[in-house]
Amino acid sequence: MELTVDDREVFAATGGKPFDPSLPTIVFVHGASFDHTAWTLQTRYFAWHGYGVLAVDLPGHGRSAGPLLETIPAMADWLTRLLDAAGVGKAALAGHSMGALVALDAAARHGDRVTSACLLGAGYPMRVNDALLQPAKANAHLAMDLVNSWGYGRDAQFGGHRVPGLWMMRGGLRVLERAGDGVLFNDLNACNAYDDGAAAAEAIACPVLFVLGEKDMMAPVKAARGLAAGMRRAEVTVLKGVGHIMMEEAPDATLDAMRAFF
Repeated sequence: MELTVDDREVFAATGGKPFDPSLPTIVFVHGASFDHTAWTLQTRYFAWHGYGVLAVDLPGHGRSAGPLLETIPAMADWLTRLLDAAGVGKAALAGHSMGALVALDAAARHGDRVTSACLLGAGYPMRVNDALLQPAKANAHLAMDLVNSWGYGRDAQFGGHRVPGLWMMRGGLRVLERAGDGVLFNDLNACNAYDDGAAAAEAIACPVLFVLGEKDMMAPVKAARGLAAGMRRAEVTVLKGVGHIMMEEAPDATLDAMRAFF
């Protein structure tokens, strides 16, 4: 589905069904340097079970025109304009990694537009090691290799794909490689600079679900538990043996948690 936000073309996947703004809507927000393809299973399920689905490509990502948005609050504000463009008054949010911070910030500052929020691979503060940030700034392939190797859990690194002959890490690397220069650094820098997480947690009034990977090296479980502790209505689900990219590493368990929550 193509929308126009801020006079620029934006792409959102709708889960294989035409988007209907009269249905309860879930907006899916991807992580750093990723795109709507991160949500393939989850979007198809909800689209075929009574929901309107918008799995967005943030500006400058995937099939959406730039320019890139440089901060988490700017991305959160952009989500409200996306809802306006889609004719949606209120929506639930599902965000992964950087997208989880975007959903967090949007739910805090635009609570009148957000009915609930599912934060996957979330943590605060989401600091980025210079060993990753500097090669990302230089557009070096090393940054993609590091994100890929730290992002997937051990089981995923040694196989684990449900389709014989396919490897999750190669697919994840290709998504990173097809992003434009500067996208990964922009997103990592936005996460690294975001300092409003604790205040946002206190401000959120809607229900929040954290879906976390027990073996997550990018956003450790303890960082998310601290964030959840500051919220009024937070639940935490930890997926055993899973790393940062739980939508692919444990798609059924991730979907089960989201389905029960929404």
